[in-house]
Amino acid sequence: MPAKQLVVISGKGGTGKTSLVACFAVLSRSAIFADCDVDASNLHLILKPKVIKSEEFFSGYKAEIDQEKCQPCGLCKRLCRFSAVLERLDANGQPIEYKIDEIACDGCGVCAEFCPNQAITMFEQRAGEWYISETRAGILVHAQLGVGEENSGKLVSVVRKNAQELAEERKEKLIIIDGPPGIGCPVIASITGTDYALIVAEPSLSGLHDLERISQLCQHFSIPTGVIINKYDLNQELSAQIEEFSQKNQIELIAKIPYHPSFSRAMVLGKSLVEYESNSVSHLIKEIWEKLEKRLKISS
Repeated sequence: MPAKQLVVISGKGGTGKTSLVACFAVLSRSAIFADCDVDASNLHLILKPKVIKSEEFFSGYKAEIDQEKCQPCGLCKRLCRFSAVLERLDANGQPIEYKIDEIACDGCGVCAEFCPNQAITMFEQRAGEWYISETRAGILVHAQLGVGEENSGKLVSVVRKNAQELAEERKEKLIIIDGPPGIGCPVIASITGTDYALIVAEPSLSGLHDLERISQLCQHFSIPTGVIINKYDLNQELSAQIEEFSQKNQIELIAKIPYHPSFSRAMVLGKSLVEYESNSVSHLIKEIWEKLEKRLKISS
């Protein structure tokens, strides 16, 4: 039987999603973890992984001009709709060289297709790296997208694929996914095919608005969904609105977690809250985890 997949997501950043995932990682005892926030991964800051495997991630193409073949006719510059062809002129203002601005190049390939001297080739772009690491809580699959690179959804798919293969190989019952914020392509790649989506919301206007968006996305993909209101006591009125919205839309309210400064103190030390100290909030998180185990039917 394939491993169950729990994805923890939020409509916006800063809700405390990764702090909760780190707690679940420590409490799970036997799971594979996947940090799918490849644009700004931070689960590794708490779990302190030791990389045992790394691979380059290639995605998209860039153009390159062979200066020996190039006869500076300027056709590539005229055809490029992304202003990615740079022109160097001589003292008389005549073009003597053309180069590709890799940042501006969209990889469409028009310049290579129409170059009369076949001086332009398209090469696959290195867009980041992905890793398999050992942590004190178990195996973590994570990645880092290059600065300014696109196709983060594709890299998320690579992370999830390797997490699933590892879970099958090690006969693990659960994959815990730390998803990216928002509702874009990397979020879609993170939630599709999962068994349960846990939304972490905060009691603010933006938190409520983004909860509405992310819950609609989960509903579209028919994913059972629950919500945790983190720092609920900072705004009781908005917390009540989140509860009302969840009830109307048949989203299970898993728990309401009060604000506690120990979350920040634990992060500074590179620990999860359940490792840092025993208090009312850490006990609540353990209860949340037990509830999630029952929802996923993975209790030992």
